Amino acid sequence: MLSFVIRRLAVAVPTLLILVILSFVLMYSAPGGPFNSERPLPPEVLANIEAKYGLDQPFWKQIVTYVWGVVSSFDFGPSFQFKDRTVNDIISQGFPVTLTYGFWSFVVAVICGVSLGIAAAIRQNSWLDYLAVGISIGAQVLPNFVMAPILLLTFTLWLGWLPGGGWNDGQWQYLIMPVIALSTSYMASIARITRSSMLEVLNTNFIRTARAKGLPMNRVIWRHAMKPTMLPVLSYLGPAFVGMITGSVVIDVFFSTGGIGQFFVNSAFNRDYSVIMGITILVGALTILFNLVVDVLYAWLDPKIRY
Repeated sequence: MLSFVIRRLAVAVPTLLILVILSFVLMYSAPGGPFNSERPLPPEVLANIEAKYGLDQPFWKQIVTYVWGVVSSFDFGPSFQFKDRTVNDIISQGFPVTLTYGFWSFVVAVICGVSLGIAAAIRQNSWLDYLAVGISIGAQVLPNFVMAPILLLTFTLWLGWLPGGGWNDGQWQYLIMPVIALSTSYMASIARITRSSMLEVLNTNFIRTARAKGLPMNRVIWRHAMKPTMLPVLSYLGPAFVGMITGSVVIDVFFSTGGIGQFFVNSAFNRDYSVIMGITILVGALTILFNLVVDVLYAWLDPKIRY
């Protein structure tokens, strides 16, 4: 197992380095700049600003300086639009918020999705199966940009049960609607994958043998069928977890949570390249990390993968 992890790390580190370089090249290849506006600055003022941020240096030197800062000290540089703030400050402010509601969204999506999928597979073609499939289809066709306004209209404007926005240190009243809006579509995908995987496993020969020996159905499910069932689910959970904990632009915009999704949108409008690159690299690094975690769990569940 250790050699398996080392091989995956040997692939992950160069991938992250290539991501940093490509993000820098693509971002600075876009037309315009962070200090361009409808009213152009005088050339002398623009030259002083570019010198302050090192934008007057040759392109290759800017790449080397930026990559070295990221690799050596995880320094993403200063923000071009937020004065006296660095990209690290912005990420440290918004990422804990996004991590909080993203984590709870992941927990809700996994518990509800796996439970619905297993129940539907065990009671195939029964009312429980139809109910679970119906809930999954309904959740799938209601993505977060549809769920968010529906929740606001229902629980804030009509019923008045929940606050319509804000964060307030992550109190439960402010968490409910963002978690529901973010987790529904993921829950539907997890339920669909779990159901199809469980049905396939239940029709295999080793499950038939276990049932023929007279083992209780609960033991057959939890002792023999769960591990192979979770293999395709795990492949989906890695990117899904990153998608939830790195935030959703829709969630931050509709509920005003203050997560990094809102900062990402504002930096794109303001051409704040350093913030865009910092968040992009953060998402890429987390994607590589959790794909590595999924690979390790996959190898633990199925020893054949190690070879």
